[in-house]
Amino acid sequence: MELSMDLQPVFPHHDLLIELGRVEMAIDYLDERSENERQALRPRLLSRMDRLRDELARLVV
Repeated sequence: MELSMDLQPVFPHHDLLIELGRVEMAIDYLDERSENERQALRPRLLSRMDRLRDELARLVV
């Protein structure tokens, strides 16, 4: 009996979800930063979130 499971397609999806969670947490903690840091980081984090969501959408389809 062979128990070979192909989990490769699951790994990218899982990794993207983890990274998306990290970006969301970083956005949540922006209030603890200085105004200059918030202005610099928010657009980068939002852009990263958009790219991660796009990649997740491609994997699901």
